[in-house]
Amino acid sequence: MGNLQATEMANTPELTMEQALTWHLQVNHYPPVPTSMVQVCMEAIDAYWEDALDKEISLPEGISFRGSETAPARDIIIQHHLDPWCADEEPDEEDFM
Repeated sequence: MGNLQATEMANTPELTMEQALTWHLQVNHYPPVPTSMVQVCMEAIDAYWEDALDKEISLPEGISFRGSETAPARDIIIQHHLDPWCADEEPDEEDFM
């Protein structure tokens, strides 16, 4: 159900991407993802559309990924279930490989 809700949020024109992602990270994840990750997720989505999934994105203070202060856009997208913002249709897992 979370993916369906995320898809609806991603396609709701009355919401900004920031508002939709904030809702998604807080409601569709347990425990909720800190709102400090919203900008990081937006950068990862931008990297997807720029065909730069290997781009390293800086993480907020106090958050690390495998001991690093950065994470590849691909991993941010996968771990935060951001595919509704990364495709016009249902994505294949191959899109992120």
